[in-house]
Amino acid sequence: MSVTTINLTPELYAYLQHFSLHEAPVLKKLREATHKLKMYQMQISPEQGQFMALLIELLGARKTIDIGTFTGYSALVVAMALPRDGKVIACDVDVEHTNLAKQYWQEAKMANKIELRLAPALQTLEGLIAGGESSTFDFIFIDADKANYVAYYEKSLVLLRQGGLIAVDNVLWDGRVADENNQEASTIAIRQLNTHLHQDNRVTLSMLPIGDGLTLARKR
Repeated sequence: MSVTTINLTPELYAYLQHFSLHEAPVLKKLREATHKLKMYQMQISPEQGQFMALLIELLGARKTIDIGTFTGYSALVVAMALPRDGKVIACDVDVEHTNLAKQYWQEAKMANKIELRLAPALQTLEGLIAGGESSTFDFIFIDADKANYVAYYEKSLVLLRQGGLIAVDNVLWDGRVADENNQEASTIAIRQLNTHLHQDNRVTLSMLPIGDGLTLARKR
């Protein structure tokens, strides 16, 4: 029993992965390919992906959005957890990284479930709202540029159905959010998002110390 969250040493983290992960080979291949890239740190951890897949199953989700797709791991792990008629709308502006993503979506036979929209994510979200898709999505994952986090969250809340779930990544920002001396723009943006969520009575909230910090917000 513990009154605080346990600190994961490298040895304990390896133990957690060994006795928790059931990572599909194609997901592992994508993760390893991404780790060869300069910006590989932008990829979510495999245990976070597996946790998100579990949330998809618990929600009975069919319709989801991936805001900030990068090389496609989060979109793919969600797509694999969706039923046959499920759909992920993947939002990104980077052609090179999403081309890599598409290779692995094809290999996993999940490309039919993932609709890539190469445009600024706010533009895509606004288009979905204008198209009459408000309150129709089950799950939305936000992992994109931090400056627009609050805006992404607000648009996502419009698109989310009652009882649906928003997951926001990087909310602990490698501990920088708790360092008052850190006044970098991205750090300030995440602090603003965390404050905004904490004060929002439209959702039920939980911030989890998984990966780089993951906040779950269930629409009431």
